[in-house]
Amino acid sequence: MATTEQASSAAEVARGYFGALERADRNAQREWYAPDMGGQIYGVIGPTGRAGMIAYFDELYAAIPDLRLEILDLVAEGDNAAVRWRTTGTFAGPGHFQGLEPNGARIDIEGCDLVRVKDGKVRHIDAYTDGATIARQLGVLPPQGSPAEAGMTRAFNVKTRVETRLSGKLEDVAEGVWLLRGGFPGKTMNVYFVRDGNGVLAFDAGVRSMTHAIAREAVGLGGLTRVVLGHGHPDHRGAAPGLGVPVHCHSADRAITEGDGGMSAIDFSRLNPLGRLLMPRLLKRWDGGPVKVAGTFEEGEEIAGFKVVHLPGHSAGMCALWRESDRVALSSDCFYTLDPQTGRKGHPRVPLSAFNLDTEQARASIRKLAALEPAAAWPGHADPVVGDVRVQLERAADTT
Repeated sequence: MATTEQASSAAEVARGYFGALERADRNAQREWYAPDMGGQIYGVIGPTGRAGMIAYFDELYAAIPDLRLEILDLVAEGDNAAVRWRTTGTFAGPGHFQGLEPNGARIDIEGCDLVRVKDGKVRHIDAYTDGATIARQLGVLPPQGSPAEAGMTRAFNVKTRVETRLSGKLEDVAEGVWLLRGGFPGKTMNVYFVRDGNGVLAFDAGVRSMTHAIAREAVGLGGLTRVVLGHGHPDHRGAAPGLGVPVHCHSADRAITEGDGGMSAIDFSRLNPLGRLLMPRLLKRWDGGPVKVAGTFEEGEEIAGFKVVHLPGHSAGMCALWRESDRVALSSDCFYTLDPQTGRKGHPRVPLSAFNLDTEQARASIRKLAALEPAAAWPGHADPVVGDVRVQLERAADTT
């Protein structure tokens, strides 16, 4: 068996390291990992560095003291090797594993590691394990085919049906534009799909509970290409982290989109007593958390056949999408057509001052949108403004 001084090729290093594991050498990681080693065990730990990987194995050995590994197959080319292995052992403790207390369960699983070597050491590892089988063997999940698993499946399906009922049916609102309503209470959160090449982009991302519905509906429209946020508040970025596509917003809203969603700027004291009680809790429930912004846009840029219209006030980077050809505006929270404290729908109005950075600026932005003379203005919540849109929006901007 090659030692760290003798090993040079990927095959020799992989056989050296995994051979040490076969011999139950508890110093294998310390001996064979390069100083700048990194890696991850998918679904378990990482990405992390040498110290993190060593700490994981120290915990594993303390939890499963009779852990044994067997090399089933090893192939190598250049600086890379792939090792298929089998590991067995008893969760006897005394150490815990991933927060679980030792229960005497036996494990017997197979997995595969992709290893990259450098200077006779393990430089990087990507490890793939069968997490579901481990969970079943440890007793975290019920045995496959058992009544308990059937009950868990039924519960999951109930949850899916509830989530499905919290979203409405897809509505065709303009050429190449569709609306998905969702969220609790009242399905008042609006997400718009806009034709974007062979797929669609989502304008605003609603609330976290809409994530699966957005993904499902987008598939039927050709697939989701990106998320474009009208602004970065929690009830508009909510599903974005879970959709797996690039997220874009106005440059002035990048900080809140990647941060607290603007929560620190909300003055909840301006709400009625019920709003002060419920709204902070609802916003946290609706929020999917900070979103990494892939790119930003500015006033006048074109997005999928629409022009960006900057409408600050509700947030610094509040934007609408405007299409001149049919005079359609997707306006996010430039204005409201419901009272978020009561859920009552009605005429357009200025967003509640509690949620605005600058209410007078928000009024000016409503006037700016009105001056475009939209045929229809589709907001971030509830129902659109149609008919004499300009008059209705100007009236809303002037109402105190």
